[in-house]
Amino acid sequence: MAPVPPGGGQGAHAAGELPRTLQYRFDGPEDAPVLVIGPSLGTTWHMWDRQIPELSQHWRVFRYDLPGHGGAPAHAAASVADLADRLLATLDGLGVQRFGYAGCSIGGAVGADLALRHPHRVASLALVASSPRFGTADEFRQRGVIVRTNGLEPMARTAPERWFTPGFAAAQPAIVEWAVQMVRTTDPGCYIAACEALAAFDIRGALGRIGVPTLVLVGAEDQVTGPAEARTLVAGIPDARLALVPGASHLAPVEQPVAVSDLLLTHFSTAWQQDTSAAIPVLPQAPGAAGSAASFAPVAEIAPAAVPDAAEPAPDDRYDRGTRVRREVLGDSHVDAAHAASDAFTEDFQELVTRYAWGEVWSRDGLDRRTRSVITLTALVASGHLEGLAAHTRAALRNGLTPAEIKEVLLQTAVYCGLPAAGAAFAVAGKVIREETTPPA
Repeated sequence: MAPVPPGGGQGAHAAGELPRTLQYRFDGPEDAPVLVIGPSLGTTWHMWDRQIPELSQHWRVFRYDLPGHGGAPAHAAASVADLADRLLATLDGLGVQRFGYAGCSIGGAVGADLALRHPHRVASLALVASSPRFGTADEFRQRGVIVRTNGLEPMARTAPERWFTPGFAAAQPAIVEWAVQMVRTTDPGCYIAACEALAAFDIRGALGRIGVPTLVLVGAEDQVTGPAEARTLVAGIPDARLALVPGASHLAPVEQPVAVSDLLLTHFSTAWQQDTSAAIPVLPQAPGAAGSAASFAPVAEIAPAAVPDAAEPAPDDRYDRGTRVRREVLGDSHVDAAHAASDAFTEDFQELVTRYAWGEVWSRDGLDRRTRSVITLTALVASGHLEGLAAHTRAALRNGLTPAEIKEVLLQTAVYCGLPAAGAAFAVAGKVIREETTPPA
């Protein structure tokens, strides 16, 4: 039982075993406009429980769980866009066409994707503890490697320090335990897939195309997606305003529920009153209703909007595709080091490697990346090119091979490539595996 107070209202639903829909629930009047709110990675819709009593007075609040979270069917989603498509399919099945949207962290990424690809569906947007790019791709792929090797316990154990300020965590042990249990009960495969989705998510060049009124809300002490990332969003989205919540870290809706509720009510009330779409009625102002827009005094202030110059993403080609795939497989740090070591003599070779090996061969659809990693490890051992084995052992872990599977590959090479070659390969690969799969202290 979560200690976060439950939202009023019934209507919890499961989407069955269909992989193209999401588990959801409704709270609030059936005839009110719909407000969709999305969760953070490793949480469930209960992270919004403390907002429901206030929000459901004005809106039909729709909450959903990520695949494999909160008991939802464990149909892993390959990308943020895939999650957004599943959300739209769920809403389509319910007859919901236009809605407001608020999402935390990966839930915010889903909202931003909807605003970019389906702007006619989103009336107004709130991005909570979100970012146009979440850390580095290496960080999230490393997290996936750790979960694949050790399970979710390392992520569960470190969740409180990522999500809450130290003072809140010390004062609220029941909520800390609730947070840990949310992570522990998540499906590991779906968690890893969400990490991969965040690793690939990057809309920095597309922010100028988000055309809906947007509130960017962030905890002042958020060390995951903090004020710097929030300001990047505000600088890039034409009609965006910043709200900095004091005394809150990553899960600001849990840590500072009153401030977050007031800010969301202020934003969505104002945005929907300006919306001219007939599909979304103006927020009704009930006589004497608690929390009406005119009476709000949020703890955090909503800052004025800023209008930046928008940059369009460059068109994709073999080199751009190769650069992306090379970074996804080998990691940003490896590719950055290769480019840093390049000079006038070697830069053409680096371009050839990127275009040919990564933009053509590694980008082909005929084999998945796991299989390509198996082949590459074997080829490196057979040819004696152990200088490349460490990087490709890391790549194999990122591509989904477990340490046990890498061991089997190297045992196979012992038979066909020779014991000395396999012995040297075990030494290289073992060192990398220990480095990559050891959970954070």
